[in-house]
Amino acid sequence: MNKNNVFTIDSVIELKFTDSQIRDISYNSFYPEIKKLQTNRSRVLVEKKNDCKLIFKVESSDITAFRASMNEIISLGKIIDSTLQIAEIS
Repeated sequence: MNKNNVFTIDSVIELKFTDSQIRDISYNSFYPEIKKLQTNRSRVLVEKKNDCKLIFKVESSDITAFRASMNEIISLGKIIDSTLQIAEIS
């Protein structure tokens, strides 16, 4: 990451799922997209936890890079949520 900045931003986001199967499907969907987010200004790591959670760790060297990473996580989360809602209706 860019070392010329005065500060960095580190954040942790937890997504909690109702069961481990949905968590695993979501992880497998998120993982390829998260790998694409790695830049010299921002890094996103995702890991599965045994308690039906996905943990996202975001490290950014500036506000703009942080916001872009957060927007990507939120967008992917909305896709998962919408897909689950459609599956419940069917």
